[in-house]
Amino acid sequence: MRKKPKFNKKSVYTVCIIATVIIFAVFTARLIDWQLVHGDEYRTLAQRSTSYTVQTAATRGEILDKNGVGLVVNTTHYKVVIDKLYINETTLDSTLLSLISTLDKAGEKWEDTLPVEIDRNGEYQYKESGGDDVQSLLSTDFLNLPENTSADDCMNALVKRYKIGDGHSKIDLRNLVSIHYNMEITGYSNSSPYIFAEDISQKSVSAISESTQGVSGVDVQTYLKRGAEDSDLAPHILGALGAMTDEEYKQLSEENSSYKLSDSVGKFGIEHAFEEQLKGEGGTKIIKRNSDGTIVDTVQTIDAKPGNTVYLTIDSELQRTAADSLEAQVKAAKADGKTESKAKDKEGYGEDCEAGAVVMLSVKDFSVLAAASYPTYDLNKYSEYGDYYVKLAQDETSPMYNRAFVGSFACGSVYKPCVASAALEEKVIDSDTLINCTGFYDYYPSNVVECMHIHGNLDVTGAITRSCNYFFAETGRRLGIDTMYLYAEKFGFGEYTGVEIEESKGTLAGRDSTSWLPGNTVQAAIGQSDNAFTPLQLATYVATIANNGTRLKTHVVSKITDYERKSIISEYGDPEVADTCGVSQKNLDIVKDAMLSVTQNKDGTANYMFGDYKVKVAAKTGTAENSGSDHTTFICYAPFDDPEVAVAVVIEHGAKGKYSMQVAKDLLDRYFAL
Repeated sequence: MRKKPKFNKKSVYTVCIIATVIIFAVFTARLIDWQLVHGDEYRTLAQRSTSYTVQTAATRGEILDKNGVGLVVNTTHYKVVIDKLYINETTLDSTLLSLISTLDKAGEKWEDTLPVEIDRNGEYQYKESGGDDVQSLLSTDFLNLPENTSADDCMNALVKRYKIGDGHSKIDLRNLVSIHYNMEITGYSNSSPYIFAEDISQKSVSAISESTQGVSGVDVQTYLKRGAEDSDLAPHILGALGAMTDEEYKQLSEENSSYKLSDSVGKFGIEHAFEEQLKGEGGTKIIKRNSDGTIVDTVQTIDAKPGNTVYLTIDSELQRTAADSLEAQVKAAKADGKTESKAKDKEGYGEDCEAGAVVMLSVKDFSVLAAASYPTYDLNKYSEYGDYYVKLAQDETSPMYNRAFVGSFACGSVYKPCVASAALEEKVIDSDTLINCTGFYDYYPSNVVECMHIHGNLDVTGAITRSCNYFFAETGRRLGIDTMYLYAEKFGFGEYTGVEIEESKGTLAGRDSTSWLPGNTVQAAIGQSDNAFTPLQLATYVATIANNGTRLKTHVVSKITDYERKSIISEYGDPEVADTCGVSQKNLDIVKDAMLSVTQNKDGTANYMFGDYKVKVAAKTGTAENSGSDHTTFICYAPFDDPEVAVAVVIEHGAKGKYSMQVAKDLLDRYFAL
């Protein structure tokens, strides 16, 4: 019989000690790996598993007029919000139905985008207007059902998808599905609360708050809603927000990492030009939960930073006067034109008048006091993708077109003071030079210029006073197109004015023309040919004359402050010289006196409107030929002895000068009343 081997107790102890050391060594190595080698990585993972980052919206800066009157402002509104971090998921559906009931009783609407409804027979059906939404709902990216799936089967799939329990009425079931559906498509999550309803009236807030008292995760919150105070006042200047494109995101995010692709950005106007100043920065809340889902604490908060406030040079009262007068005169020109056209059985009397623009500048610093474009539109209804936008885009009168800053129009005889200034300075005429107007200037048989009257002998003052085409056709021929446009550039024609938002450079005859014949010069000299300028350029031009030949940079922004308007960040009030016209004071005075004669001399073309006006006005009228009825233009500055403001008006197809003059007069009335 074999004997059992004897174990050495000492050997056993040795083995146990070695095994224990090895085990502890492994644990020590793992701890070193967890805490020292990969400590930051594991801490980050642990934080992600228990913490949720919630973004708070940025408050965009406001836009005000020069006196601090709100143009685009943020107003306080109320919304009902469901926060996934706090809501009790087991009672969520009953909470939602209670909210619906409360809102219905208060007459408030909740967010309902499901393209399925209940018909009068109590059956499910797809909404008639829900074509694209139904396709999206049934698509492979969502329910993955055939296109011919019935509304009943669609609803059954949605009920199953959202795990909605039994015992609900058909309408309650449909409403619950709608809310869950909207939660899903809007990205409802721990870091993204769901907006159940917004723009709740203050009257309804207390009822909703009372009904949700003690219900965690449901809250009535305030939020700021951006909108224009006077929605059709200066929308072309103020601009609008829109969804960011991929290209915009790439560019803006490189400059500012706080941009998200879902952000709205300024698309045009001040909103676009001052995007960086207006934007503001959203805040960040990091909320910590323990393993059972209970909120432990807010471990970090980054406060939102509001955007800055932009003050314009616009005076809202003058702006309203400009807009109202322009609309009234365009409509009057059209109505009178229709009457006259019908009576004479002929077109060309203003029956096609639909639009116009006006700009008023301060002569002191060339700031824009008012700039209206008609037709206009409602900025608060404007959206890049809405039905209202489509309607505007299809409107043949182009209401979204900024005629004041971007529209280029043949200017007619308002160009003549520029030609007179150049001719006097170049000594091709002097103040006593007489030119005999015979009614038809036919030096170039292919470019005959017709004058409205046979004026006989006129000097430069008489020619401006009576707006003689013959005189300026001959003066332009003597001057030559090259010299003419060099002076025109200095007055601001065919040049950017410097205004901060989008503007057109216009077209300067001769310089910008694709071809040129000597005979074209006489047409250019009376403001025809290829000459086409913006009302903003015309206002800058007449302000330059009023400012004794010094052209300043035109601007529409006064200053930028912090959101609370307490500290100034930037100021734009100091005049910046853009150019000088190169005309002596003596020759400029001849032209200015002639422009005064336009209103004060009984033969002046604006005498009947401004002959007995309360302040002396220097002016020039214009009529520009084009297809359809003639455009009418008018430029002026006042008071003559100490100029304060300059005005330019263009009425497309206005036919008669009285309409454009009336717009200027209404603005001057308002300015001097203020």
